[in-house]
Amino acid sequence: FLSFRGPDTRAGFTDHLYTRLNDAGVHTFKDDEELCIGEGFTSELLQAIKRWKILIPIFPKGYASSIWCLKGLVQMVKCRKNERQKIMPIFYSVAPSEVQHQIGGYAKTFRSHEKK
Repeated sequence: FLSFRGPDTRAGFTDHLYTRLNDAGVHTFKDDEELCIGEGFTSELLQAIKRWKILIPIFPKGYASSIWCLKGLVQMVKCRKNERQKIMPIFYSVAPSEVQHQIGGYAKTFRSHEKK
């Protein structure tokens, strides 16, 4: 299951990874529908996360600005704890420490979420 922020990586890195995984015989889920801003997070997407053995969040600089991505990430962590799924993060043009410790651009984005 690939989790990504569309405008940041869809047409480049994510499409390339998806294609290569499928070419190698790894059945891969990638949501090709643009998620509409303001719509609720769908239960279908939550169920899709539960069905996959390996969950791959792709963290570019703008990942945390998407509430959809963050909700999906929360679901991934729950699944890892309850269902024994594996999470294999990819840090794309961002340092792992920036995501882990919520510093730099990630700190700014999380502060803006807190204000909402």
